[in-house]
Amino acid sequence: MHDRPFLLRRRSVLAPGVVDLRLEGDTSDLVRPGQFVDVALPGFFLRRPLSVCDWTPAGELRLLVRVAGAGTRALAEAAPGTRFDVLSGLGNGFDASARPADAPALLVGGGIGLAPLVGLARRLAEHGEAPRVALGFRNAADAFCIDEFRALGCPVDVATEDGSLGERGFVTGPVRPLAARGAYAFACGPLPMLRAVAGLPGFAGGQYSLEARMGCGFGACVGCTVETRSGPRRVCREGPVFPREELPW
Repeated sequence: MHDRPFLLRRRSVLAPGVVDLRLEGDTSDLVRPGQFVDVALPGFFLRRPLSVCDWTPAGELRLLVRVAGAGTRALAEAAPGTRFDVLSGLGNGFDASARPADAPALLVGGGIGLAPLVGLARRLAEHGEAPRVALGFRNAADAFCIDEFRALGCPVDVATEDGSLGERGFVTGPVRPLAARGAYAFACGPLPMLRAVAGLPGFAGGQYSLEARMGCGFGACVGCTVETRSGPRRVCREGPVFPREELPW
């Protein structure tokens, strides 16, 4: 973990309230998809923890920001050229090597929760694998990154609550038959979605990225502690990614 300066190079709007930020800085602390960064914002006491969408060894950091309050709005509306202090390399991320060799990878994302799955899909693709991806959104207008996953060679199933894109309903719809065939899930999204996905029968296992309010982002304040089958664990330190069997659904 290091506190490093990052320069915002580009920003683009992906969907209502969702912005894609491309920053430049030292990304050497980032080693696994699913890690996060903690961004300091002028005028705000607490940093904002954000999943890393993707990064390059050359120093590009990609963040997807969903506007949820004053802090994320300030970040999403920042102009190119803005400099941020960023704590990088936080959290444990996804461990693709923990998946059984005979279990196909299934990436499951709900809304902005799909962010860390982009980097995971890219790294699996670099190793010759095209994981199946299942994404859930409220409606077609809220959908984003679908074509990006497909460009990596990933088959993509989409569910929207109103049926305006893909299957009508929740993401558990397209996931159910894939779970029954023994897939291994890498999932990120709202807790109710994660709980519903984890409850589907047939999975060979999985890893689930949790969201939590964080004070410090590196384990000192223990404000993001959750109960696991191994006792209390900090989402920012022992997580945000936990094995399916560790979580008392």
